[in-house]
Amino acid sequence: YPSGNLAILVVRKKKQLTCIVQEDKLKNAKIQAVFKSSGRSTCYYPKGAVWINMTIQGGQYFNQAGSRVRRWTWTNRATSSGPQVPLSPIFISLNQHVGVRVLGQDKVTVSFLALGQQAKFNVGTKVQVSAWLPPTARLGQEELLLLAFRVRILWLLDRLHGCLNFPSNEQRDKIKPPAYLTTQTVKLLQLCTSPDISDELHSSVRAIVN
Repeated sequence: YPSGNLAILVVRKKKQLTCIVQEDKLKNAKIQAVFKSSGRSTCYYPKGAVWINMTIQGGQYFNQAGSRVRRWTWTNRATSSGPQVPLSPIFISLNQHVGVRVLGQDKVTVSFLALGQQAKFNVGTKVQVSAWLPPTARLGQEELLLLAFRVRILWLLDRLHGCLNFPSNEQRDKIKPPAYLTTQTVKLLQLCTSPDISDELHSSVRAIVN
C-alpha cells in the first residue's frame, strides 16, 4: 500500500499456491481474501463476514447479514449431471486499492491500483471435479459450518416469528416446525457422517444446529 504496509502476498507450500490479501494496517492486519490453487477461495467484508466463497464446484455470494444472494456452478463437463447455474460477472472492491473480478473458474483476477500504477494477479484455477467424486466429499469444513450456521439462523428466525405471532407458550408448543427446516437439518447431519468428516467437525455442526 502507499502506506508501506503489505497488501498482497503469495505463499507456496509444496505444489500449492495461496494468494492472500491483507487490509492496510501495520499490525494485526485482517485477511480480506484468500485464493488457493486447489480451487478454494474466500473474500471477506471489512467486518469479517464472508462475501464470496468459491470451490471447485462453483461459488456463493453473500450479503453482509450472511444471507446468500447469488450462487453459481462453473461451466465444466466433468461435474455431475445436475442443475447448472451460470456465473454472472462479479466485481468487488475489498478496499480502495484492491479489487477482485470473477469471470470464470480460471478467470479470477486480483487487481491492485495505487499511485497511478496497477498490478494484476490471476488467481483462477482449472481444477475440476472428478466424475466419481461422491457428493458428501465435496463439502469442506468451511462449507459445512456455513450451512450449519445458516440452518441455525433459520431456526432462530422461525422461533422469533412464533413468539411474535403466538405470545402464549401453550400455543407455540402446539406449532410444528416447518418441514423444510427439519429436512435441511437431517440432510446436513447426514453429510457429516461421511468418513471424510472428522468427529470434531461433526460435533461442531451438531452443536450449532441443535
